[in-house]
This record gives sequence, structure tokens and C-alpha cells, in this order.
Amino acid sequence: MAAPAGTVIGRFVDWLARERGLAFDDYDALQRWSVTDLDGFWSAVAAFFAVRFHDAPRAVLENPVMPGAVWFPGATLNYAERAVEGPPGVGAADDTVILAYSQTRDEQTWTRAELRDAVARARAGLQRLGVRAGDRVVAYAPNIPETVVAHLAAASLGAVWASCAPEFGARSVVDRFAQIEPTVLLAVGGYVYGDKPVDRTSEVAALRAALPTLRHVVGIPYGPGTVPDATPWSELVGTAAEPAYDPVPFDHPLMVLFSSGTTGPPKAIVHGHGGITVEHLKNHGLAWDVQPGDRLLWFTTTAWMMWNALLSGLIHGAALILVDGNPLHPDLAWQWRLAAQARATHFGTSPAFLMTCRSEGVHPARDHDLAALRQICVAGSPLPPEGYRWVAAEFGPAVLLLVGSGGTDVCSGIVQGGPWQDVVEGEISGRELGVDTAAFDEAGNEVVGERGELVIRSPMPSMPLFFWGDDDGSRRHAAYFDTYPGIWRHGDWVRFSPTGSVVVSGRSDATLNRGGVRLGTAEFYAVVEEMPEVTDSLVVHLEDPGGGPGELLLFVVPAAGHTVDEARVRAELRAALSPRHVPDRIHAIAAVPRTRTGKKLEVPAKRILLGADPDAVASRDSLVDPDALTAFVGFAR
Repeated sequence: MAAPAGTVIGRFVDWLARERGLAFDDYDALQRWSVTDLDGFWSAVAAFFAVRFHDAPRAVLENPVMPGAVWFPGATLNYAERAVEGPPGVGAADDTVILAYSQTRDEQTWTRAELRDAVARARAGLQRLGVRAGDRVVAYAPNIPETVVAHLAAASLGAVWASCAPEFGARSVVDRFAQIEPTVLLAVGGYVYGDKPVDRTSEVAALRAALPTLRHVVGIPYGPGTVPDATPWSELVGTAAEPAYDPVPFDHPLMVLFSSGTTGPPKAIVHGHGGITVEHLKNHGLAWDVQPGDRLLWFTTTAWMMWNALLSGLIHGAALILVDGNPLHPDLAWQWRLAAQARATHFGTSPAFLMTCRSEGVHPARDHDLAALRQICVAGSPLPPEGYRWVAAEFGPAVLLLVGSGGTDVCSGIVQGGPWQDVVEGEISGRELGVDTAAFDEAGNEVVGERGELVIRSPMPSMPLFFWGDDDGSRRHAAYFDTYPGIWRHGDWVRFSPTGSVVVSGRSDATLNRGGVRLGTAEFYAVVEEMPEVTDSLVVHLEDPGGGPGELLLFVVPAAGHTVDEARVRAELRAALSPRHVPDRIHAIAAVPRTRTGKKLEVPAKRILLGADPDAVASRDSLVDPDALTAFVGFAR
């Protein structure tokens, strides 16, 4: 089957035939080539998407081992140049590149000329504050245009960027920012969440006190509070300047992303200009099918890697739809209304949001003009089969449901769908281009049709350059390479089917080893949370040191006005899964502990049940509900 006409991947395959003499009859053949000829594939990505190298690379990949691979040695470029200026020969100064919607202030629309001018002014302002290449610039700010501008301005100088959302408490932010010793902090004094004003001036004061390396604080006017004794944003961008972008080596640090910090101190994961540029050209172009003039809406905060991924719509000449506030206010349809108003071509979201829309009877395509929409992208956790059926019924064949799984560690997708792949109900369509994935058993053998550890067998350009402060590389090695030497262990528990589709069963450190059989947490949730009397759930297995079956505990959040029938829950799990999946005890709780990116905290909950101090296993102010772990203290007692 030929690649679909009118898509980026279709044009890429035609280009490969014309320019490289390579022909591919189907996606699987292209994917196999992409991981067996790394030089050929990644040089093709750089050429097809016209990466501007100020100095040409002397090779594509030197020392192709993990860790230690060196990509495009000798090359220089700047991520911000591609983001601000767009692809060569594409776009005009008056093209819309940002549409910003907020519950704190009126909507804004920015053209490319306005973005270019603001980045140039902010760059000059940072230079006046003494920022140079390698300095760290951090932001305690929401998903608004100023944050985008500051990131790109810092990148244009070769400074290193990191951000946290202002709903994070000071302790969580200090745990992250203190590691990288920033010199400049940009901050808002507050925001409005739904209809509730939130003042964050005390948190900003706490950050300033706890970050001794800060030389300057820049206050962004937003929300109810004002940052005192700070350089005003208007002053930072107050002097006109010409756009400029300093070429930096391919592996020069661009940004630091932080892990969730729920199983230990947050890892400070460093990504480079070149790796992020070529990875997001590949991922957003060949999988997401992002094209010049497209408009991307993905609700995210600045603390999640999806914010950084969203920004890379700019490198394809697409516009960003920035959304800040309560994603469910005033109702579930708010994001769909914004998608219609902004003429979104791509709508990114979580499985939980889609499933809630389904259960609450929301009809997006019926009630809103979403004719521009081509893709609904879903990530963060597994989407149950009912979610696939709901999207198909609501949107029809004209809208592609792209379900994927990736991570902060590579700031991209690892397995996902795309325009040249079939949608497989309840599963992820297949392997991502350029990502050599497999499932391994404990002995390091590939398994197909059964669950195993998700691994990556060949280097990717966007793998972390290093962890900040990890001078000898030991933390990075322990995070990815201590189980299978030379092989990246991602930490997910997955099954690849013989046809290549994928089921992610949850984090491998949260899988349930019951009587020698490993059970994925995601399959529990798919059954339990489909029951109308349950709104959320969490499952934990406490092993028996003597080798017995241990104790399987299921925690459920009852729906409003409902009580949970334990016998029915057990019967549903037995019928849908197996007798091994029947919990020993079921407890009702008020809320499942989740990170602000929506991930369930199975491992911290288990550690608390085994007697650990809650404050030692998770930073409460990095959780959606800081009190959600309290219930597990009671159960431990």
C-alpha cells in the first residue's frame, strides 16, 4: 500500500525514491530501514526537512553505542532559528504562529513578525542581564506567549532553558531548579484557574531565597499578583533589536527536562539543540503529519515534556494554540470550543479526557465546527478500546486517532501510530520510525506476543546528552543501561504483537508479580474504570517475602452518589482477565494520587503501604491533590 497522498510521510517516501533510489512498499519496510541504516535514515531526515547547518557535519553518527553515541559531529545549528523563522521558503511575516487562550486574560494572536520581534528583543534583554551561552534561564510561568518567547530567546544565545508550571509548590520547583544553578528566573505573580484567582508571590519569594545563583528575576505581568523587586517584562523586551541566532554544536544543551520525582529526586535530563531539532522534525512530520499552516492544540503545562514538543510545531511552520487554565472549566466542551474557534488541525489530549467526554455524553464533532481537524493525538496512559470506538463514532474516518507512548527521557514518541499505519483498537499501531524497539524478557531475549521490558536497541538523536550534575554518568547508566548492557531499558511493560502493534501495560516497576506471573496495571484500570460506579482506581501488589502469592490491593474512587459493589468488581475482573487479577482487598478512597501530568503513583503508594514516610517517596506539591497519599498512611497502619 502506497503512503497516503498529501501527507508528509507520503512526500518523504517519494523523495527517498527520487533522491536516494530507495523504494518502500509499506510502513513496516520503511521502519525496518530506519533502524538498520541509521546513517541513511537520519541523513535523509536532515536533508528532507532542510536542517540549516551553519557548519556541515563530518558524519551522521560516530561511535554508535549506548551510552556514548555522537550525532552529526562538527555540525552547528540553532533550534530557535528554525522555530522562529520556520522552514526555508515557507510562511510569511503576517502568518499566524500563536493563538493564546487563557482564563487569566483576553485571547491573543501573534504573527511570525511579532514573534520574531519579541524573541529578538528578549534576546537583547537577556544579554543586558549578562546571560551568555551555557547559563541557565528558568521560568516559573504558564503556557503563554511570553514563556515561548523567553525559551526561544535563551536558546538563540545558547543558554540552557528549564521551566516549571506555577501550580507547583516552591519545594518541588527548588528540587528541580536548584540542581542546575540558574542565573535568571522569569516568573508570574499568579494566575486564574477557572474562576479562582491564585496568588503565587509567596512561592516566587521562596524560590528567590532558595536559589542563591540567581542574579536577576524578571516579572511577567499575569494574574492577581505582582513579582516585587523584579525587572519588568516590558523592560526586558523594551529595546528593539535585530533577530540573531548563535550557531552552537549539535550536542550543545538546549533545555533541561525533569522526571516526575515520585520515586526519588527529579532527574535533570539534558537535551540538545540538534537532537531535539531532528527528532521533532521526524516525529511531528512523519507521524503527526504536521505541515505548514497547521494549528496544534495540546493542553499541557510548562512542566511536561509535551510543552516542549508542542513548541516544535513552529519548526514545521505550524501555529501553536496555547491554552492556560482549568481544562474542564466551565465544562468539558471548553477545549473543543477552542479547537473550533482556532481551526485546530491537531488536538492532543489524555485518555482520561476522552473517556470522560464519552461518559458525560459530550459530542464534539456534532456540536462544534471541527472541519479543520485531521488528527486526535493521545498520550500519557493507555486508551481503552471503548475510547477508540467513541472517537471513531464521533469523528468518522476523516480524523486519524493517533495513540502513542514516549517520555521525557527522549522528549518524543517511542511507539505510536501515523497516517501510513492502521488504527488497531485498544493498541498502539506500531513502532516509531528511527526507534529500534522490542520487548525483552529477564534474560535479554526478544519476546513477541508476550509481555516484556520495553527496550531501545540502537541510539536515538534525542536521547539525553547527560543528567545535570551526573559527572561520571552513573545516574544515567543506572536509569537506562544497568539491566541490559548497551541496551536502553525504558521502564515500560509492553507486548508487541506478531504484526507489530503494541500494548503498554504500565510501568515495569509497577507491574504485579503474583505467584510468578507479571500482571500489567493498565489492564486492571481498563476493566474497573469502565464500571459506571467507579471514577478512578489504583492497584498495588505487596509481595510475600516467602515466595507466596502476596496481597493484591485495589483502591477505587466511587462515582458521585454510588457505592462500589466489591463482588461485582471481583466478578468483572475474573471474567474479563483471569482469577489472578481478583484483588484480595478493595478499598474506597477519595482520590488516586497523580502527578500533575496525570500519571498514577503506584510505586510511591506501595512504598507507603510498606511503611515508608510519604514525604520521602513523593513531593506532595507536585501532585494534583497533595493529600491523596494520606489515605495510604492509614492503610499501612
